[in-house]
Amino acid sequence: MRPVTMPVTWPLTRIVPSLSSAALLLFLLAGPAAAQLAPAPTATATAPALVCEAYAAGAMIEAQLFFGRNIGNEIGVSERDWTDFLNGEVTPRFPNGLTVTDGSGHWRDIETGRLVREPSKILTLLADSDPATLGLIREIVDLYKGRFHQQSVALVVRPVCVSF
Repeated sequence: MRPVTMPVTWPLTRIVPSLSSAALLLFLLAGPAAAQLAPAPTATATAPALVCEAYAAGAMIEAQLFFGRNIGNEIGVSERDWTDFLNGEVTPRFPNGLTVTDGSGHWRDIETGRLVREPSKILTLLADSDPATLGLIREIVDLYKGRFHQQSVALVVRPVCVSF
C-alpha cells in the first residue's frame, strides 16, 4: 500500500512559489527573523477525506520534531533536562498523546562547515490540522531553542489519515 500525499496550498506560496509546503512551514518555524518576513499560514494541509474514510480514519497532520542535545561540543541537554522539558512544555500542549524516540543525528554547521554528530530526541505528534496546532508546535520549537541555546529544531509536517 502506498502512502497518500497531497499538495498543500498556503497563502504564502503565491509569494514564494518555489518552496515546497514542508520547506515553507520549516521556513516559517525557523525563528524570529523568518517570522518577521512572512505571516503565519492561515490554512493547513489535510489528507483527502475520501481516502481517510476508506480506511475508517480521520484526516490529521503528523509533525516530527528533531531536537539536538548538544550545546557546543558536549551533551548539554541531559535526560533529566529533556524529561523536564517534555513534561513541562510539550505534554501540556499535546495531552492526547505523543511519541518520543532516541536518535543519533548529524548535520553540517553552516557557520563553520564542520560536520556535527549529536544525540537527539525525535518527537512525533498526531494532531488536528489547524492554525492553533501550528502555533503550539512553534511555541515548543522556540522554547527549546531558547532554553537550550540551539540554532534550530528540524520539523517535518505531513497530512495523514489516522485511526485509533
